[in-house]
Amino acid sequence: MKHFEETRGLLNDSALFYLVTTAMDGNYSYVNENYANAFLHVNSNFVGQPYHITMHPDDMNTCVEVAAKCFENPTKLFPATIRKHDGNGGYVYTQWEYKAMFDDQKKPVGIYCIGYNITKYIAEELHLKKAKEEIEKNSNILATIIFQQSHLIRAPLSNIIGLTGLLDKTLLDSNNSNICDMILASCNQLDDVIRSIIKIGRS
Repeated sequence: MKHFEETRGLLNDSALFYLVTTAMDGNYSYVNENYANAFLHVNSNFVGQPYHITMHPDDMNTCVEVAAKCFENPTKLFPATIRKHDGNGGYVYTQWEYKAMFDDQKKPVGIYCIGYNITKYIAEELHLKKAKEEIEKNSNILATIIFQQSHLIRAPLSNIIGLTGLLDKTLLDSNNSNICDMILASCNQLDDVIRSIIKIGRS
């Protein structure tokens, strides 16, 4: 209890951190002003209310598991990320550290938790994940384009160049020969452009 009282003295009026305690029955026994204000839309007086009224139902088991670890390891802090009702039908993300409380006779009396809002961090993390997925998707598309240009486009183009050279040798008409030369020049130019694009894509 001594550790909690010191923490309470430090964070009772904190504008950044939440500080709450729950008794052994799982009900709130204390919340600091920051927590009370942040979740006023859930209840105007948390003391005596069940710990889970502010949270996403799927996170209740996390609290139970972390609380059990606290009592098994009384000197340690254990982290948990918990989603809380935002009052608009959605949730905010909060990060917590839990610690067991004991009385002077070493009897467990509850859990105290220090937390803060990490919603912006989670949003940025999700945005970064989406950006990475988009980059990976674009990289795959680019790799496909490079493969198609390298193999599917250049292969028939090479055939045209070869066939044009053969055709040019069999023609006696100078006009037709000039046309073959122009086709060959255009094919070579196109081949150079494709090679250049492939080189840029692979760099």
